[in-house]
Amino acid sequence: MTAPIVRSLTELRAMVFEWKANGETVGVVPTMGALHQGHLSLARAAKEGCDRVIVTIFINPKQFNNPEDYEKYPRTEEEDAVKLGPLNVDAIYVPDGPTMYPEGFATTVSVGGMTDVLCGAHRPGHFDGVATIVSKLFLQSQADRAYFGEKDFQQLQVVTRLAADLNIPIEVVGCPTIREEDGLAMSSRNLLLSDRARVWAPELNAAMQDMADGILAGGDVAELRAKAVARIERAGFTEVEYLDLRACDTLEELDAPTRPARLLAAAWLAGVRLIDNIAVG
Repeated sequence: MTAPIVRSLTELRAMVFEWKANGETVGVVPTMGALHQGHLSLARAAKEGCDRVIVTIFINPKQFNNPEDYEKYPRTEEEDAVKLGPLNVDAIYVPDGPTMYPEGFATTVSVGGMTDVLCGAHRPGHFDGVATIVSKLFLQSQADRAYFGEKDFQQLQVVTRLAADLNIPIEVVGCPTIREEDGLAMSSRNLLLSDRARVWAPELNAAMQDMADGILAGGDVAELRAKAVARIERAGFTEVEYLDLRACDTLEELDAPTRPARLLAAAWLAGVRLIDNIAVG
């Protein structure tokens, strides 16, 4: 049994109205498709926490800096629906471009501060696109809870902030990163890696784990970063955009884990941008 694919906002709202009239809670899992086990883990968490679950699929052009990157992004709607079938989600919401951005659309949601660093510094406007589409999906679905993976940790913090700042009545739930057996964080972008690059890719997480261990042992963050970057580049990565120790709540850069901290990284491998993060302490 597969969940119904809903393309109309009117139809989606009618479904949600009926569910809520029956006193049922609604969870939403926003995605851009090309679903993997990480996405499916979010849907499972939503099923455990809510009476009804909506998985959204919309490849959002406003969060791509490079038009070619947008065009290359995997589009696998039929396969995604099959993967969601055994999870018994209640709806797969697949709006089209005009539904999300009708003619004359002129509004942008922007979260200050924590979007100026890390991915935000390297992808100008990216988080404006994320914040805008997520705000729309929250309001369209009228969900009680929204589920996001910790793999995109900066995104999780941005979404949590915007929901609080705009008084959107939704609980943002962060779920653990799902990894391959070799440690690589699951990502739709992994599908773009060549077989050879896929063998090199786990070195990003391995170098991060060693850096985190060194930090906890009292090592100098700058020295440990330099060592980790050299290791990542030896593994075939062509550019390490950042490898930072940051505070979990504000994403402020730290030189020691004196408060809840996260090590976050982004690096390019064979033309594919990979991100990862791990807790420190």
